[in-house]
Amino acid sequence: MNIYFNGTHERSFGTFPLHGAELSQALHAALSVGYRAIDTAQMYGNEAEVGAVLRDAGVARTELCLTTKVHPDNFDTARFLPSVEESLRKLRVAQVDVLMLHWPPINGQVLPSLKLLERAAALGLARHIGVSNYTAAMMRAARAAIDLPLVSNQVEFHPLLDQSVLLRAAEETGIPLSSYCSVARGAVFKVPLFAQIGAGYGKSAAQVVLRWILQKGLPINTMSTRRANIQANFDVMDFTLSSIDMGRIDALASTGYRVVKGPAVPWAPAWD
Repeated sequence: MNIYFNGTHERSFGTFPLHGAELSQALHAALSVGYRAIDTAQMYGNEAEVGAVLRDAGVARTELCLTTKVHPDNFDTARFLPSVEESLRKLRVAQVDVLMLHWPPINGQVLPSLKLLERAAALGLARHIGVSNYTAAMMRAARAAIDLPLVSNQVEFHPLLDQSVLLRAAEETGIPLSSYCSVARGAVFKVPLFAQIGAGYGKSAAQVVLRWILQKGLPINTMSTRRANIQANFDVMDFTLSSIDMGRIDALASTGYRVVKGPAVPWAPAWD
């Protein structure tokens, strides 16, 4: 069940680490070029700002796919639901379209927070639920633990990182993957192949990378503060990479470049 592949929802605008005027200008630009899937999180500290922009933007709530994520510090019973209710107040909505667990618990015991997530959905606080940064083993445990479908495991996904283990787990469990760090925080631009391939399609290196991810079956989550880049990141539906070019890009997975990892990120699990 991949709710993101629905009209414009396969292209999500991420809001980390934006605040203030920078966030307002970027999000207004994203909405004006056609983005309707918006991604935020308690951890980003900008839910209230996102909510204010969406209130003033003039886009019908029914057109939006709004995702937020619960901070691991709120995974205990006393904090979880109040934190979600606070997120909704900040976002100025009655429910979010997707509520995710931002990281797995540090102790690796996923069941308690998954049950709380399921409870939030049962109370009508979210239309759908998902997770982020789960390993393959956690995906299997999650699928066995709860009855509601998980509509996404949002993970770092780009051509410089082999995520074949997670792709197999997604097929096995029915939990779709979605992509963040889609251009590896700019590391892909150090690889000439993307620009070379892009020249043949009249597309940029970034657009080639994003198209590769889409053709792998994942929705993409991108962020920029420049309108030209916001537009370019959205304009990736009018071409298709050939199987030969997909294979050339696939070969870069052996690079093994990972952006998000410990100890800089204390919640990061032992990745597959």
